[in-house]
Amino acid sequence: MKKYSSKRSIQILAHLLKQYGISDIVVSPGSRNAPLAIHFGETDGLNTYSIVDERSAAFVAAGMSLQSRKPTAITCTSGSAAANYYPAITEAFYSNIPLLVLTADRPTDYIDIFDGQTIRQKNLFQQHSYGDFELLEDSKPEADDYNFGTIKTAIELCIQKQGPVHINIPLEEPLYELVSELPMFPEVEKNIPQKKFELSATLTAEWNTAKRILILVGTRLPSPELEAQLAQLVKNHSAVVLCEVNSNLHNEKFFPHIDRYIFNFEDEDFKTYAPDLLITVGQNVVSKKIKQFLRKAAPKAHWHIDEHWQPDTYHHLSQKIEVRPEVFFAKLLNVAKLEPQPYYNLWDVLRDKTDAKHAAYTKSVGFSDYYLFHRLSQKIPTNYSVHFSNSSAIRYAQLFEYQNKNIYCNRGTSGIDGSTSTAMGFAMKNTEPTLLVTGDISFFYDVNGLWNQYIPPFTRIIIFNNGEGNIFRIIPGPSNANENVLDELITTKHSHHAEDIAKHFGFSYVQVSDDVTLDRVLENFFSAGPKPKILEVMTQESQNAEILKAYFRSLGGKNAPVGADN
Repeated sequence: MKKYSSKRSIQILAHLLKQYGISDIVVSPGSRNAPLAIHFGETDGLNTYSIVDERSAAFVAAGMSLQSRKPTAITCTSGSAAANYYPAITEAFYSNIPLLVLTADRPTDYIDIFDGQTIRQKNLFQQHSYGDFELLEDSKPEADDYNFGTIKTAIELCIQKQGPVHINIPLEEPLYELVSELPMFPEVEKNIPQKKFELSATLTAEWNTAKRILILVGTRLPSPELEAQLAQLVKNHSAVVLCEVNSNLHNEKFFPHIDRYIFNFEDEDFKTYAPDLLITVGQNVVSKKIKQFLRKAAPKAHWHIDEHWQPDTYHHLSQKIEVRPEVFFAKLLNVAKLEPQPYYNLWDVLRDKTDAKHAAYTKSVGFSDYYLFHRLSQKIPTNYSVHFSNSSAIRYAQLFEYQNKNIYCNRGTSGIDGSTSTAMGFAMKNTEPTLLVTGDISFFYDVNGLWNQYIPPFTRIIIFNNGEGNIFRIIPGPSNANENVLDELITTKHSHHAEDIAKHFGFSYVQVSDDVTLDRVLENFFSAGPKPKILEVMTQESQNAEILKAYFRSLGGKNAPVGADN
């Protein structure tokens, strides 16, 4: 016989989760949230997953939502457990990943009286959530109606904003009182507003009179509809579309390697390639160089198209278009003049020149981080969803052409802290294989991302282990430090490897340290097997930073290091 929590607030919560189709709940074990864990675990239609480390658990949930495109709920006990959610909540906030954050708490009159495991949890995430709510204890006479309305509002906000929303749940003892029958709760009338959009005559005129139209696409979930729309806009060379590997756009007339084309731009180039109409789509752009270029280019008009965020990234924003890009471009294609423009040819000539130099340099590069990413672009099966960790990994990825239709990176806050956990959460919901490509520091930092019993056997991880945070030998500035300080406190030089970690968490493991072995191993690495696999590529003996710097010099510019923050 099933046994449910006797807490009315939790009964109402479970009912409303099911009403709104939220079925996945990541539970981190504890006593104060035990009533939630018990109730959710016994409720038909709710899927519970146990992830012990709250910091990892929240990133796992974010990965699950990335794959399902639905909210995932997370629940933890009171105290510092809730604070450990914060890194993933900031990522979800800036990446618009829907997380419903359910923190169990002591009763409200226990706060700040030094009761065990008690902190100020109310409004804990208010700077980085779309709503912070607190339920009433069951003993309050108005609790049922208040909690029903509050939970409904919170869930609808999470769905509407596609971001994190927090519900703090004070729970009185006893915590483990159970019942075998549940009350009947009413069906809910859903009230999630949909934005309407009409294309103005002003925007139409700006498009039709512009001669140099540049469309820059940042981080985006895969969208075949958007890809087809942008393909129509460039078909006759009416506009230039710049995108990145995590824009998830593929077309031979798009320009997908921004830094390859513009890395060595000088002042005269800023003028030559400047747009008069800049249209930006989506969210964070990896390339720091494109930000510098567009800020100096000072376009006459800049439209930003996104249903959630309207940042003035390039300091010339003139139109905030708060709608899904697919809706906007559907309207635009009905009225836009799609005439060939010399501006496209200008970029096309640049592409031909730099692509030839890229190919020539790549042929000359031996075993290194650069070599690995080149070979991965040729070897990763197209049915794999690929997650790149932050720092060096996502930047190397930008230099090559990946044919995979689903590419992800935690660019909301650009941190390394949850790359593994996010990828593993995505893999849990993915019916096709998932690959994480990660640097050593990112991997070791988030090693608890593997403390997860739900990782499917067709999951793959590739670690490029250069023995340090090599990005700090690439970006300008850190090399000015004393070498001992640079090694110990900035690059954090180390001699660790992942073999024992792989064994501990039940992964197959193989290590390579030369190009011949790498090429041989890659042939078998992606084949099916009974366990998930880790391939560790040891590149400590390679001059990785110098190889990358020489690459950008080979494109024809000055001896400049890569511009990056993280």
